[in-house]
Amino acid sequence: MTGANTKIFNRSRAMAVGLAALAGLAASAATVVAEEHVVEMLNRGDSGIMVFEPALVRAMPGDTVRFVPVDPSHNAASVEGMMPPEAETLAGGMNEEVVYTVEQQGVYGIHCTPHYAMGMVALIQVGDDLSNLAEAKAAAAKAPGRAKKAFAGLFDELQATE
Repeated sequence: MTGANTKIFNRSRAMAVGLAALAGLAASAATVVAEEHVVEMLNRGDSGIMVFEPALVRAMPGDTVRFVPVDPSHNAASVEGMMPPEAETLAGGMNEEVVYTVEQQGVYGIHCTPHYAMGMVALIQVGDDLSNLAEAKAAAAKAPGRAKKAFAGLFDELQATE
């Protein structure tokens, strides 16, 4: 190979390597990494007794929410009527840590079964599509005891920070 041909070959090879590297960077930038959100189930927390902390979680499709029973006698379960239409139901066992992957955009209502009337509830907002918000609010309006007021406060917080 002559000197001129070697320079052209080296430039072409360098350009090919550079383009391959650039393509790799673009592919990795497009890759979305799912987040894990940890929610503690507590007898007493910063916001009172029998609480999920945090009680409002903002997530993206594919993220996971890990419900951790820090104190005994808690679980995490879906509230009927407060889930996106295609969402999987959450039914965590008593005193069991549960990891729930949120796939559908919308609002998810969560409660602790034995402490529901005491207001032990949480909301998960997944993505920006809140098309089930009206249905979720209607279901929350039928919640027992202090849960109704707790949900109202969470909905206010959800809409105040949009």
